[in-house]
Amino acid sequence: MDAAARREQIRRALSQASAPVSAASLARSLGVSRQVIVGDVALLRAGGVRISATPRGYLLGPEERGILRTVACRHTAGEMEAELTAVVDNGCTVLDVIVEHPVYGQLTGALRLSSRYDVRQFIARCGESAAPPLSLLTEGIHLHTLSCPSDEACRRVCEALRELNILLE
Repeated sequence: MDAAARREQIRRALSQASAPVSAASLARSLGVSRQVIVGDVALLRAGGVRISATPRGYLLGPEERGILRTVACRHTAGEMEAELTAVVDNGCTVLDVIVEHPVYGQLTGALRLSSRYDVRQFIARCGESAAPPLSLLTEGIHLHTLSCPSDEACRRVCEALRELNILLE
């Protein structure tokens, strides 16, 4: 299979997926290395295909549905799971985390967490990795973009984060 056909297979696999697809999984199914997939995804993006990278793999197209809200938070690494769980338990999705780095400016990490399962998987990956959470670069201060089904859901999230003393107001 030539490179163009492989990239079309990647695009097709992502369009048919109901959950994020890892580069390793795509590599196995197409008989190439993970690095080839990463390069192909970069070329697809450069060609205008909207592909998001999340901690669990690639997603095609925007996942933002509902009302988008940004919340400012501050917490320790040990409080991260409680923060994320408070959001998903109140019906919203954590789309990303944003920090202001003194050298690089705004850094954004895609998360796309919408359930307790997603949160547990993310926390497990953080524990397995030597990489610290982005919020540790800014003494725990960070933003999250949330996708909420209603203003009421967003209010519930803010109240839950306030009760945890995590919401930065």
